[in-house]
Amino acid sequence: MSSTESINVLGLESEALSQLIVQWGGKPFRARQLSQWIHQRGVDNFDQMTDLAKDFRLRLDAHCVVRGPDVILEKRSVDGTRKWLFDMGKGNAIETVFIPEDDRGTLCISSQAGCTVACPFCSTGYQGFSRNLTTAEIIGQLWHARRALRQDPGAARLGAEGDSARVVSNVVMMGMGEPLLNYDQVLGALRLMVDDHAYGLSRRRVTVSTSGVVPMIDRLARDCPVALAVSLHAPNDALRDRLVPLNRKHPLNELLDACNRYLEYAPRDFITFEYIMLDGVNDSDECARELIEVARRVRCKFNLIPFNPFPQSGLKRSPTARIRLFAQRLMDAGQIVTVRKTRGEDIDAACGQLAGEVQDRTRINERLPDRARIVIRKQERG
Repeated sequence: MSSTESINVLGLESEALSQLIVQWGGKPFRARQLSQWIHQRGVDNFDQMTDLAKDFRLRLDAHCVVRGPDVILEKRSVDGTRKWLFDMGKGNAIETVFIPEDDRGTLCISSQAGCTVACPFCSTGYQGFSRNLTTAEIIGQLWHARRALRQDPGAARLGAEGDSARVVSNVVMMGMGEPLLNYDQVLGALRLMVDDHAYGLSRRRVTVSTSGVVPMIDRLARDCPVALAVSLHAPNDALRDRLVPLNRKHPLNELLDACNRYLEYAPRDFITFEYIMLDGVNDSDECARELIEVARRVRCKFNLIPFNPFPQSGLKRSPTARIRLFAQRLMDAGQIVTVRKTRGEDIDAACGQLAGEVQDRTRINERLPDRARIVIRKQERG
């Protein structure tokens, strides 16, 4: 950073913010006040932070900014879901989705511009990968969403006892990108989410979803254990190698062992296994039987996700009757199962549909042009 470049304090954790203020000769408690103004009240103008000394505000104004992401586009679904397209510069844009429900409001946040994991059922993977997001860009999605929802009378009614700041009650790192491949920046954002002087979210209400980056699962358990969801999508290595290519590096046995280690620290006593339902690919009775064996190794619940089709995939959603039967097979074996309700499909905001705009540096569509067709052909051959 040059001496003239402003510091974006939106992305500073409490310790870094305190250190900055102490360097200026200030008291550490000023960091708590500043954090509350930025994250809890959504204020980006230092002059409006009226309980801060005027000379301190002048110093902040001279050296710092509170800069959230710029909005390119906002869409609203007929079911109340909202999606924002944020400008990440140099032709990149990422998507963030807010899903309102009667008892909660869930914000789905992105961690990368694109994704390197390249799962054939995920629209983001077909965009390739440009770069990791910074902590300020990650937490900025939550910061912007809360500000926008606070100004929306309809959204404010969802808050507990009229508390519009609590409209976003849950955060899931399930947007564009693999969070644990951008570990340090995601960790900073997670710490702000659970910081009582920032967003004050319960660790149980913050979820990181990973495709199975085993070393980082172990680090997260020590550094900031929040709820963990694993994109499983297949009950054996042969199929998972095709659906989740990262499995070739961290196979199923290794991943399940990491899940058990994580449970020693996790705020919940189970891991959520996400399982996308693909017609004729992973929805057979045999797959259900194998999943039951997986569940005997890890305390878990299953979240079955009806596939949301997009043109490049060539894959199909399992029929509703097949999803119900698959779920029943698991429940008959004593497993906890939910079937995710598809939300925001009319604005391409449903699970697996987030694409944004990515200036791909990996040339993924040149290297892997037939991902979905390979999955289908191999499955048909058995």
